[in-house]
Amino acid sequence: MLRQDVSRTAVRTTVESARAGTSPHHPAPSAPAAEVAPSAPVPEVVPPPRRAGPPAAGAPSPEAPDVALAPMPDDADDVVRLVSPDGVRLPSPEHDPWVADVGDDELVALYEDMVVVRRLDLEATALQRQGELGLWPPLLGQEAAQVGSARALRRDDFVFSSYRENGVAYCRGVGLTDLVRVWRGTAASGWDPWSVGMATPTIIIGAQTLHATGYALGCVKDGVDSVAVAYFGDGATSQGDVNEAMVFAATFHAPVIFFCQNNQWAISEPVGLVAVRALADRAPGFGIPSVRVDGNDVLAVTAVMRAALDRARRGEGPTFVEAVTYRRGPHTTSDDPTRYVDAAVAERWAAKDPVLRVERLLEARGRLTDELTTAVTARADAAAAEMRRGCLGLEAPPPLSVFDHVYTAPTSWLERQRSQYAAYLAMFDEVHAADDAPDAEAAEQHGGAA
Repeated sequence: MLRQDVSRTAVRTTVESARAGTSPHHPAPSAPAAEVAPSAPVPEVVPPPRRAGPPAAGAPSPEAPDVALAPMPDDADDVVRLVSPDGVRLPSPEHDPWVADVGDDELVALYEDMVVVRRLDLEATALQRQGELGLWPPLLGQEAAQVGSARALRRDDFVFSSYRENGVAYCRGVGLTDLVRVWRGTAASGWDPWSVGMATPTIIIGAQTLHATGYALGCVKDGVDSVAVAYFGDGATSQGDVNEAMVFAATFHAPVIFFCQNNQWAISEPVGLVAVRALADRAPGFGIPSVRVDGNDVLAVTAVMRAALDRARRGEGPTFVEAVTYRRGPHTTSDDPTRYVDAAVAERWAAKDPVLRVERLLEARGRLTDELTTAVTARADAAAAEMRRGCLGLEAPPPLSVFDHVYTAPTSWLERQRSQYAAYLAMFDEVHAADDAPDAEAAEQHGGAA
């Protein structure tokens, strides 16, 4: 169910106070009790707990919370789910029509995508640990959110992503070697955006939402029904760019989908630090309907994404999708999540694994055979081997090539920089030549003496 509106109690109170010549900080005298109109109770806002350091010497140890009993973010009643964590298909009159064409064969294809994407992600992580990549942003645990949403797109739709959407890139047809070019440091960007309908990743947090909104407005001007999709994480919702993009998108009814993968962490900070209620509740304040979906349920993600795409194509404007999932690995390979992640909570999320969920559903339907798992595993291993070969075969570009594609045509300012950098590099050649001279002279003297 789309969230069309949120409470305007605070806004209404401020406006009425201004009309009465008062303010929330300097209220007017209270009216008699008999004259006070009844109103809905205001829910208490409980701030998120702050992480504390070790207790002082002699202080009593605080009682540890029972994480086994604490509610999980994806267990809320407003989260769309079509497959339970134990693989049971859940009926939904509202969302089932959107995946009516997804039979067992289509489900197997989605399963294969997720297995391949996970295998590629693990291979890239291993390459970084072996010194072959400078950095890698793992997506472990978010396969359903990325595959389910990406496979709902048409070829003429366009994706603007952050750095973690390598699963989306795979589904859009990005080459396996192209996935690692930037992370190996051999290219400024990984692929040709126009050939796959996906821009290269944006490192600046949230900036791609503005790009997606602008592209969507261009689609309207061109008279086409293509849709732009912006992928970002929960931490990006606090960035000004994201909020500004939603203002523009709502105002001009842009055919754009804001797809937020709420993986519960902004590097090492929990989402509760910046959001005391669901992230999807923010969008209606901009005039954008929103929906929360179980991001570990590939079928539910597909259904919600198809509905949002349909709205956009019919000219009904943007949609905000909050895919509630969990980042099971580090933020990037330079991060150590064991320093801040509660192992018990991580274990509970592991039980909701998106790949395991589909396996259980296929097993219940009699489709998860030994032949299928063997074939899928073989395809995933072959893809990983291809990516590794491509990665190791990448050669470092000539140093001066960094200036080649800054502008469509060179400028005097750029040429001056190139000349200065070339002179700087030549200094190293002179130093090496000077270092080699005594050895050459000694060798010549030794040869003459002989």
